[in-house]
Amino acid sequence: MEIFSLKNLSFTYNASDSPALKDINLEIKKGEFLLLIGQSGCGKTTLLKMLKKELTPFGKSEGEIFFKRKKITDYNSMETASKIGFIMQDVESQIVTDKVYSELAFGLENIGYDKETIRARVAEFANFFGLSYMFERKTDSLSGGEKQLLNLASVMVMNPEVIILDEPVSMIDPIFAEKFINSLKKINDEFGTTIIIAEHHLLDVFKFADRVALLEDGKLTAVNSINEIYQSVRGKEIEKTLPVPVRIFNCFNLDGECPVTVKDAISFLNKNNIKSNYNSLNEIYRKEVILSAKNLWFRYQKNSRDILKNFSVNVKKGEIYAVLGENGSGKSTLLNLLNGSLKPYRGKIKCASKVAYLPQNPKNVFVKDNLEEDLKSINNSYLELLERFGLEKYVNTHPYDLSGGELQRAAIIKVLLTKPDIILLDEPTKGLDSFSKKELGGFLKNLTENGLTIILVTHDLEFAAEFSDRCGLLFDGEITSERGAKSFFMNNIFFTTPAAKISCATGGSAVTADELISELKEEK
Repeated sequence: MEIFSLKNLSFTYNASDSPALKDINLEIKKGEFLLLIGQSGCGKTTLLKMLKKELTPFGKSEGEIFFKRKKITDYNSMETASKIGFIMQDVESQIVTDKVYSELAFGLENIGYDKETIRARVAEFANFFGLSYMFERKTDSLSGGEKQLLNLASVMVMNPEVIILDEPVSMIDPIFAEKFINSLKKINDEFGTTIIIAEHHLLDVFKFADRVALLEDGKLTAVNSINEIYQSVRGKEIEKTLPVPVRIFNCFNLDGECPVTVKDAISFLNKNNIKSNYNSLNEIYRKEVILSAKNLWFRYQKNSRDILKNFSVNVKKGEIYAVLGENGSGKSTLLNLLNGSLKPYRGKIKCASKVAYLPQNPKNVFVKDNLEEDLKSINNSYLELLERFGLEKYVNTHPYDLSGGELQRAAIIKVLLTKPDIILLDEPTKGLDSFSKKELGGFLKNLTENGLTIILVTHDLEFAAEFSDRCGLLFDGEITSERGAKSFFMNNIFFTTPAAKISCATGGSAVTADELISELKEEK
């Protein structure tokens, strides 16, 4: 039985001349794990929001959406609140209370459950998700990964029939992201809850999907199993968004089942006697220091724990320096210290250059009613950057109406218009597909060639491996590992890329998907 049925669904935003969704026809089965993929701005978020009627954007819609064979518009808000859960990309946006236990109980209290039922349900799901250790904590003290897991538990405590997720792990470190996706699979298996998820980071989620739906420019162009979808995307640009094991399989005209995990890829390569022999380490080390932090100590309150402990780093002019680490390790705090909005209680920061900062939530940098007005308020030379980032058609659009990836690109443009010497970027690839990441990475590289320095914190290991010059791992308040990007990922076990894992197991030293695939083709 289908749980959702979409018939000839189209949607156009009020401020747009072209539809965001075009004649979508799709049936989603009860208990299915459906993965929605596509480039940034293709309509994924719009489609997901239309499945939760309270989140339906303003605009003109055509066609019909049925939930359990009844029009979605015929359900009241109480019914959809309990039956259809929704988890957003921004981990902060759904948390409404100050304590973990209050957050877990919030939905049930609003529906009108009695206290005894609420306590029993909250206790049950706190144990199921392993949240007991933080039950009494304040929600603002949680790491990003903990907050997103709390969001999932707060939705599941309502016992929904379906959970819709819009890029839920884009702001979570790799280890916690895997834990989150595994929790989704456990929910799907043990409760039969339908999972509908849009995600750019595909390796962890791809292996669990029953079917993959491909959205291109607002059109649903393919809906297949994970062992068939690679055929639908072969030769298309969208193929580069698929996990590295699938991309490897598409390189060779060989029989067998398409690999979807690192283990599968290694087995596939060994079975077909395909070896990697990539040994390039052409790392460039610059000498001139443009920013120096020495022996920094910082805590938010007098009696609280130290976030940074004797932290030191030297950043060189013209490099991209990537700071990696788990949620809560202090990466965003570090950027706020470097931009001067926070002050260390011990230690010094030396920097005589102009610094610009882009926070993790790009909405925070926009203040006008449309994109053109906002950018023009900084600098009139915005049109060239809009074209370069593919946003010229959105000049009259309110920034908040942009997709996550489009909003991120627009925010970067606004930062660049201030003409800084150093740019601090907090999770710059959040919401970006692989094409947009490559465009951004190439653009940042071009800027560094002209003397700009970039310091970024990120959970996107593939992006850091491909575009950064040096990487540092922030742990226990200080940089515990700092190397050139290639050697950094070659020498790590967990904080490394899928390509590096596969390459290492097959005799090479590639750390990016393009390096690995290029070498495998040559060897074959």
